[in-house]
Amino acid sequence: MANQIEGFNFEQRHGKARVRVARVWRNEDGRHFIVEWNVSISLLSDCVGAYIRDDNSDIVATDTMKNTVYAKAKECSEQLSVEEFAILLARHFTSYYQQVYAAIVKIVEKPWERVQVGGQSHDHGFKLGSERHTTEVTVHKSGKLTLTSGIEGLALLKTTKSGFEGFIRDKYTVLPETRERILATEVTASWRYAYDSFLSIPQKPLYFTERYLDVKKVLANTFFGPPKVGVYSPSVQSTLYHMAKTVLARFLDISYVQLKMPNLHFLPVNLSSKENSIVKFEDDVFLPTDEPHGSIEASLSRHWSKM
Repeated sequence: MANQIEGFNFEQRHGKARVRVARVWRNEDGRHFIVEWNVSISLLSDCVGAYIRDDNSDIVATDTMKNTVYAKAKECSEQLSVEEFAILLARHFTSYYQQVYAAIVKIVEKPWERVQVGGQSHDHGFKLGSERHTTEVTVHKSGKLTLTSGIEGLALLKTTKSGFEGFIRDKYTVLPETRERILATEVTASWRYAYDSFLSIPQKPLYFTERYLDVKKVLANTFFGPPKVGVYSPSVQSTLYHMAKTVLARFLDISYVQLKMPNLHFLPVNLSSKENSIVKFEDDVFLPTDEPHGSIEASLSRHWSKM
């Protein structure tokens, strides 16, 4: 919300970034559960006086925001999803402080995964995984809500069933066409839910954690195709579109999907001297690279989705 100040339009927000918190739940049967979250908070509030009159009386201190994260984590006696915790925090700031008219909470979950020992899941042992579960929630004092979830670092690779042909060729083009290459990417995905208020949020415990795992599985399965035959990818663009389309088709409570999929190149290795061939490429030896890389991203939404 812009304010008119001394003939200028003025907008501001303040918050606390990178608040790290871990929460452990211990069941009576000895089984433990842990989450580790990196929390960032932004408050939209009526504290203009701090900027123009040196009056801090309407400011929620950022140290208070940090302490609130730990206090609210302590209050969560039952397991909850990262989305639920973000909503809980945002609702607190918009309801507890008269000056705050909206709160934005972003959280990245560190991927601690339960370990297997001797074929059994360990009660209190965990190892660090790879891809990260993310969320961003905006809550207004009126109760209006915008909820987005996502994945960072979803590394996917297939050694065949990928090609790239028929692209524009000009005097600067040296890339050969192919119907056989490695396709590798590291997916960053985000999806927005259709829920627009607290009352519409599902009350099932860990609903959004299950949805995150389901979306991740759909993205990977669409990328790979059936186990024995796979699915051919004529371009990263085509694969990206089908992945996003499948998510919207499978999950009706998701209204918008954005995917970023860099093309991480595996370059064929050919080594030769004037006398002989040292390494002759036969779809077997590659040089993996991550820069420079192709940059492909797109979004897909339903017609009724609010962008």
